[in-house]
Amino acid sequence: MWNIVIVDDDRSVLQGMKRMIPWEEFNARLVGEAMDGSEGLRIIQECSPDIVITDIYMPVMNGLDMIQQLRSTDFAGKIVILSGYSDFEYARQALRLGVDDYLSKPVTLNTLRELLGKLLGQLEQELTKKEEEEEIKVRLQKYEPYVRHERMRTLLIGLYSLQDKSFVEWAEEFQDGQSAHYVTMVMEMVRTDRMVGWTARDYLLLRFAVGNIAAELAAEEGLKIYFAELQHLQMAVLLHVDPGLPRKRAMETCRKLAERIHEAVTTYLRIELQIGLGSVKEEWKTIATGTQEAQIALLDKISNSEQGLPVFQYRPPVAGSEDEGGVRLRSLAWYQKLTEAVRQLDPAYGEAAIAELGDQLEGVSIAGLQRMGSELWTIWGYALYETGMNLNDMYAAGEIEKELKILLRPSQWKDWVLHKLLAICERFGRTDNVKHKKSVDFIVAYVHEHYAEEIRLQELAEKLYISRNYLSNIFRNATGETFNDYVTRVRIEKAKKLILQGNLMVYEIAEAVGYKNVSYFTTLFKKQTGRSPSEFSKGY
Repeated sequence: MWNIVIVDDDRSVLQGMKRMIPWEEFNARLVGEAMDGSEGLRIIQECSPDIVITDIYMPVMNGLDMIQQLRSTDFAGKIVILSGYSDFEYARQALRLGVDDYLSKPVTLNTLRELLGKLLGQLEQELTKKEEEEEIKVRLQKYEPYVRHERMRTLLIGLYSLQDKSFVEWAEEFQDGQSAHYVTMVMEMVRTDRMVGWTARDYLLLRFAVGNIAAELAAEEGLKIYFAELQHLQMAVLLHVDPGLPRKRAMETCRKLAERIHEAVTTYLRIELQIGLGSVKEEWKTIATGTQEAQIALLDKISNSEQGLPVFQYRPPVAGSEDEGGVRLRSLAWYQKLTEAVRQLDPAYGEAAIAELGDQLEGVSIAGLQRMGSELWTIWGYALYETGMNLNDMYAAGEIEKELKILLRPSQWKDWVLHKLLAICERFGRTDNVKHKKSVDFIVAYVHEHYAEEIRLQELAEKLYISRNYLSNIFRNATGETFNDYVTRVRIEKAKKLILQGNLMVYEIAEAVGYKNVSYFTTLFKKQTGRSPSEFSKGY
């Protein structure tokens, strides 16, 4: 309901305006009246009305002075001057003070009705816009942790483009706000007989527990950390170290923390853990290199632990070695891109990643090519297992090893990788449709049962034990629309049925289909149907 205050020193005008305004038609009410500007100012500040109708010439304080004081206190309501004077100077002052309309007495009912309709229409639009902005703000706040996590994972893995201005701006702000150097730790849970038969949910809970232990121990050391899952047995941890510390001292601090994490995880979770550490990095663009170094440290398994624990620190290749040019570091970056292609069953992305290799494999030995193929196949296996797919279903034991042994040149290696990538996408893109259908069917049923509640895709993804992005892609590919669009469509269809029943008010219908904000509901309804709820009810 809209609130109106009338200020005029002529009692007959006050009474006439109260009788003339069609209050019910405009869903409005009179919340205050005054006969001078001073009293009007007090009432308006107390009531905060949506519309003020005021005279100019009044005792104690005139209308223009009252308006000036209201504007100085950021009064946002509509103001209409109703005066018997049409002096240009008054009109000029009124314009300067942001008055919404200036009417001369006497005013007709049609003029008043037209004016109120216009002002209330503007107020409705402003309110709707404000509520939509609030709705967007709330949604952004809800999704902010997820967005931050995904960006951190992208930063740690290096799956970003410097052409992505939004990401680069976020990364620059991240670095500017930290005043720190960075060390990446990769923690890998060793698969044991105890894990046979474990589900993706089991690994998810285990990663969560390991992450909690790491966070608590890091906090005790005064270190800030960020997490990101690499695959179901690996997780990356970004450690912030004091830029004033010498590099050797910083690495000792990180190594001791890694040893404490290993001991705690072994003691409390009873699992085997091995940890790799990359070198100290000074800027965000080199953080992904630190992740790759930590993964290489895990592969080399050269322990720096004084206690003989499986904590491994990266050692740069020595001069004259096969990897002097940093092929292994680059290969891990390729692995990440190729693994994303497999995870999303996206052959085009994989082909683009292979094309980026160019001639960078030239000079790699036959043994190096075969080792890289074996590493990539292992990583693919982990990535697919996380989504319920098993590479062992495609090839007999020992078959991949035989194929790798005949890879003698870089061109053969690239052809082999592309062939396997396409085969995986073809196989699981076809057989996975059944699993996808079950996931989509679950979402559809859930939305139809819970449309009156707040529904978040992240929560549904957690129920299905798959990532939000993956579930979003599955749903969009299966239905041709986004999850949010589908929820909106279902809610509006339910609302249409309730409107046609004719026994509920619009605000009750909005609440019944999951919208607490009536104006936002009305906007969505009109966008979906081309008519407002009231217009829709009159059309049937």
